[in-house]
Amino acid sequence: MDTIWPSALPDTKGPKYTLVADAIRKAIDTKALQVGAKLPPVRELAYRLQITPGTVARAYTILTEEGLLRAEVGRGTFVAPAKTPLLDDVWSRQLHLRDDKYDASVSLFSPRLPDVGQVALIRSCLAQVAQGDPAMFMNYPTRDAYLPVRQVVVDWLADFPLGAFTADDIVLTHGGQSGLCVVFQTVLKGPRPVVLVEDLSYAGFRRAGELMRADVVGVKMDKWGISPDALDHILRQTDAQAICVSPEVQNPTGGHSPLERRKEVVEVARKHDLQIIEDDCYRMGEARAPCYRALAPERGWHVSSISKILTPALRVGFALAPKERSGDLRRSAEYGYFGLAQPLAELTRLLLGHPDAPKLAADVRARMGEYVRVAVNALGGFDLNWDSDIPFVWLNLPSGWRSAAFSRAAEREGIQLRSADEFALRDGRAPNAVRIAMNGHVSLEQFENAMLRLRSLLDNPPEQISV
Repeated sequence: MDTIWPSALPDTKGPKYTLVADAIRKAIDTKALQVGAKLPPVRELAYRLQITPGTVARAYTILTEEGLLRAEVGRGTFVAPAKTPLLDDVWSRQLHLRDDKYDASVSLFSPRLPDVGQVALIRSCLAQVAQGDPAMFMNYPTRDAYLPVRQVVVDWLADFPLGAFTADDIVLTHGGQSGLCVVFQTVLKGPRPVVLVEDLSYAGFRRAGELMRADVVGVKMDKWGISPDALDHILRQTDAQAICVSPEVQNPTGGHSPLERRKEVVEVARKHDLQIIEDDCYRMGEARAPCYRALAPERGWHVSSISKILTPALRVGFALAPKERSGDLRRSAEYGYFGLAQPLAELTRLLLGHPDAPKLAADVRARMGEYVRVAVNALGGFDLNWDSDIPFVWLNLPSGWRSAAFSRAAEREGIQLRSADEFALRDGRAPNAVRIAMNGHVSLEQFENAMLRLRSLLDNPPEQISV
């Protein structure tokens, strides 16, 4: 090691831990450090380089997670053998940016995140899980075993105004939809409960309610979300037990509820003893106001996931109950599925706890914003509701187009999108509008081409419909 660092780090810019990691990588690449070579103890190398032990430890951790080093308890840190074929560069290619000029098909049904490095990180974390404690692969999950995971989730959610909570309040779920079902199982009572949703809302609310044999009733909404007057009116007519809302990113319209509106909804909910279930799975940016769990800590429930932030593939979500109901929510999850599989829980800990995870989430957000801007540049001349931090846009169709007809016409052009009908209740009325999701699996050029084809359709409606 003396030949790598005679006395100090290179005099270049950047965090010191990255300089240490880079120097070790270079030494491994040039064979100055052979497979099996033992690295100096953290404190010894820190003293030699005149940096803190924590800086060296962080560099070692990063390289261990990359598979370049191997830490052996009681023995030290060693240069790891070469990666297995599963982790070779041939498998590290990005899954997005497919741009086949002969394939005009583009799915805009649901947001598809770009790979900005999270695939490589997930692969690295999976490799660590594979080398983990054998007991993890042979025992039933226990709550104590998940404590480190829940602590990482607390840090992950720390910047969001959720009200007071600790690791004991976190319930790990199989994605946001699983979280919603677990909350319903905890909240709803009786053979035929009533659940309220906005007139246009995420279809998963309705499906989760149906699983609980609930009647799902729509409430009128405006551009700021649920109408407090309409909510009060419905509650006078029904014995509704809960309402599902998405105040940060209303799905499908992309609207949001300002603080004053949220306070009005809380006032009505308290008047009628209504539980408020908040779905926060589509938020990619900063919160615009405190969530319902913070505004109404006695009746606010919260569900979120990593599906629109890092990846939907892992099916990892989080649910929070009002403080006095945390035990009830935890029991619903434990009785329903015991908990996440321990290898998946450990993968979640490594992924969300990795120092690169926040930057990856920010990079995903920025990249998706580029797709939104392409959509706005192409379709901005129409009635379009959009935000650069929301992975879809809401298009109110011009005169001459019905939503079902437009969706069919788009599909003939190889573009799949969602009609407003898919977000309305069965007995509700849907506007002539469509939701267009961003697809980070195709190049910006191919996505722009799809947007221009949609604009051509909008410019040439099949008929003029008088209104």
